[in-house]
Amino acid sequence: QVQLQESGPGLVKPSQTLSLTCTVSGGSITANYGYWTWIRQPPGKGLEFIGYISYSGNTHYSPSLKSRTSTSRNTSKNQFTLQLSSVTPEDTAVCYCAGWAGHGCEGAYVYWGKGTRVTVST
Repeated sequence: QVQLQESGPGLVKPSQTLSLTCTVSGGSITANYGYWTWIRQPPGKGLEFIGYISYSGNTHYSPSLKSRTSTSRNTSKNQFTLQLSSVTPEDTAVCYCAGWAGHGCEGAYVYWGKGTRVTVST
């Protein structure tokens, strides 16, 4: 019964840093071949990959967001986090945390949080 829950502010001002936390229950974020991922969906648009931190602590980010994105984890709390700096109104989106199970491309997003709406506005 793996469950993911996003938490963080719903409103962020332009130029600030967005910080979100995903709490995972029912399974360990250090279990083999899990990739703990942030994904977002702007209003009226499709899903956009942001980045992940793997079961071993490796990170990978979307090239378009890499310069201002950071993902970390707290294994004691079974949590992983997102920091997105210098936000603009174009960063307004529903943000999801998700878990990819399987090595490399041989897997799928098995676990999803319900999402949290983030609005960037003055």
